[in-house]
Amino acid sequence: MESLFADEAFERHPRVIAPGAVWLPGFLDEAAQTWIIRQYQEWQQGPVPAHTTTIAGHPMSVRTIGLGWHWRPGHYDRHARDVNNERVLTFPDWMTRLGRQVIASAAEAVAEDPHCPGDAPSQWGLVAGSYSPDVALVNYYDQHAKMGMHQDKDEFDPAPVVSLSLGDTCVFRFGNTVNRNSPFEDIRLASGDAFVFGGPARFAYHGVTSIHEDTAPGYGRLDRLGGGRINITMRTTGRD
Repeated sequence: MESLFADEAFERHPRVIAPGAVWLPGFLDEAAQTWIIRQYQEWQQGPVPAHTTTIAGHPMSVRTIGLGWHWRPGHYDRHARDVNNERVLTFPDWMTRLGRQVIASAAEAVAEDPHCPGDAPSQWGLVAGSYSPDVALVNYYDQHAKMGMHQDKDEFDPAPVVSLSLGDTCVFRFGNTVNRNSPFEDIRLASGDAFVFGGPARFAYHGVTSIHEDTAPGYGRLDRLGGGRINITMRTTGRD
């Protein structure tokens, strides 16, 4: 019975979810997932530890590490002034290369979709060579964590957002650009999946409604964290 709810029981192939939004299941292989999880263990050492961000007086249920920039609502800063005032880790070069690989794969998926116009990849900002993210927000979700519907709109540059999932599967809700309500689609993001949203979908509302405990593959398990999920989102701030 459990196999009915395993990720393999659901259709998993590259898919254009909405104009500008592309899901790439299984983008990261076993070796890449294992390596990135080890990087997370190093990032945890600081100088800025994984921390809970407060929004409108309410603490988020995820714990965040910033690479390149420190984020708090409406602000990007090189120093974590609301945590310990330390300067955050630099944005790693390998992540830029990885982000461009994701963008290239997303552009291929769009080009192969018969419902997408021929110029869609460039119109939606899916141009790998020019993609230069400078911040990654790395969120850790335990089995109880969620993320309310929100827009990523604190960046000056509307380049696409690249999202990577590691660990347990989550239900990712991808909505519209007008409000937090329907229409939206719920997608099971599993360990190794990538998701891109740019162009007309860049400011779509999105969130995480639940984490499916103990669904990570053996190599993607976050045992040292007690399970759960890591999500990495690369963005381009447009700031100096």
